[in-house]
Amino acid sequence: MAQTTAVYVKKKRKLKPFDIVNAIIFIAISIVILLPIWKVLVDSFDATSGYGLSFLPRKFTAEAYRMAISRADLYRPFLISILVTATGTFVGLMLSTLGAYVLIQWEMPGRNFLSYVLLFTMLFSGGMIPTYIVMMNLHLTNTLWSVILPMGINVYNLVLMRNFFEGIPASLDEAAKIDGCTPMGIFFKVVLPLSKAALAAIGLMFAVSYWNDYTNFKIYITNNSLFNFQMKLRSMVMDSDLPMDDGSLSPNTLQNAAIIIAMIPFMIIYPFCQDYFVQGVNVGAVKE
Repeated sequence: MAQTTAVYVKKKRKLKPFDIVNAIIFIAISIVILLPIWKVLVDSFDATSGYGLSFLPRKFTAEAYRMAISRADLYRPFLISILVTATGTFVGLMLSTLGAYVLIQWEMPGRNFLSYVLLFTMLFSGGMIPTYIVMMNLHLTNTLWSVILPMGINVYNLVLMRNFFEGIPASLDEAAKIDGCTPMGIFFKVVLPLSKAALAAIGLMFAVSYWNDYTNFKIYITNNSLFNFQMKLRSMVMDSDLPMDDGSLSPNTLQNAAIIIAMIPFMIIYPFCQDYFVQGVNVGAVKE
């Protein structure tokens, strides 16, 4: 009876001024965020779109999306973005997990020195020109590896992964050794299966970085056929480099359709990774 009364009182709790103000602020912020997205979405389906806010298309058409998936000058950069994102995320996760696993080997000689060297790179880097010279001497310029490798080593993500690995009970590692597992066997059979939240969070960080990458393509790629979707989107918006059509579409319609297409992949992926991502964002935040 006491528990029922407590639940009833909790449900009947009056709203405080803070709750009301908090709700109003968040609703206002949501509107500010959603209005530009809604405008871009509406304009992508409006053949006569231009400046100003319209809540519904005046002349509905999906021609801009048809052009995006049927013309090589639009879908080729999109496929390159997918390829670079998938490959780069795999490389980044592989290097981060293997590097983090090495750094938690307490008996390894030079472990602390290696950790300090990696942390030093978070504060100081070689710089843009020396990095470009290295890429050029390795004959990686004008190849997709020149945009995959520089971001493949992310010390921040590596440190987060190391902190997560340190939270795995040492007893599991000892039990696996008793069962005859090698260090790599422990890594693949024990450590990685317990690290789904960290892998999802850090993998999503890598994927977003690769998908939105513009700087590395601008520096290392001069071959137009290797440009990603962000490069093409920039040229469409800033330089009016639009695919030729019969004039039935407004240039603004094509630009907005391309923006929506650039947003769609992560709008689809994020809901499936949300639970893992929420857990993974706190990786290494709490030490016991």
